[in-house]
Amino acid sequence: MTSDGGAKKRPEAMNRREMDTLLAIMARLRDPELGCPWDVEQDFSTIAPYTIEEAYEVADAIARGDMAHLREELGDLLLQVVFHARMAEEAGHFAFADVVEAINEKMIFRHPHVFGEEHERGRMEEGFWDKAKDAEKARKAAQDGTGSDAPPSSALDDVPLALPALTRAVKLQKRAARSGFDWPDVSGVLDKVAEEARELAAAAGAPDKAAMEDELGDLLFSIVNLARHLKIDPEKALRRASGKFERRFRAAENTARNAGKELKQLDPQQLDALWEAAKKEE
Repeated sequence: MTSDGGAKKRPEAMNRREMDTLLAIMARLRDPELGCPWDVEQDFSTIAPYTIEEAYEVADAIARGDMAHLREELGDLLLQVVFHARMAEEAGHFAFADVVEAINEKMIFRHPHVFGEEHERGRMEEGFWDKAKDAEKARKAAQDGTGSDAPPSSALDDVPLALPALTRAVKLQKRAARSGFDWPDVSGVLDKVAEEARELAAAAGAPDKAAMEDELGDLLFSIVNLARHLKIDPEKALRRASGKFERRFRAAENTARNAGKELKQLDPQQLDALWEAAKKEE
């Protein structure tokens, strides 16, 4: 980094050398005889949780505006990519260079308005990104030889199961909407949210926990749909709400402690008064 916080300009050869060094480090760590026993015994399934964790830590550094931490976390995330690629290479599937080649090809194919022929450049009509991805799927199916003989595909294909529940719900709903399966306006979604809330209230009085879970899931799914129609990221909205709750709870906690009390010692009216005071402070 430079003294003013900007990134140094590095010669391209140095960048390649540093990447080669990282690949060599991972190869050594995975060496059955000379490597690290922990690294050697890992596989895709054991490393996947770390990959997800590192991605969240990147997002956390961005949310906090911590560029020094972001640089470190991006390195940790890159290491995860290298780790997976090394295991794949050892198994004879692909290598890191193939990963880079694949993403280069994908980005060029999905951006004809940037990298395409002269008549394609600068043109981004409505629905462009979805059309580009659909064209890419068709091209890959043709390359794999699964075009005409493949079973009918679903609009919901390739939405990963491992995504966070809120994110996956949004993706499923967007895919369905592209097929015309959607509410025409937000009023229908609001009615659905109210309907699901009533069904949850009815199920809450019953001893059937599975039924309650189903109804709660339906309500959450409807709220995600509402967020999509309002063009709000539900994950971001929930994070903001959680942050707001945390700030107010800590304020109430501190106020009680300054008075020589713990929150659990207070009655509901006193807790409510502390909460309202915390809200006013904001």
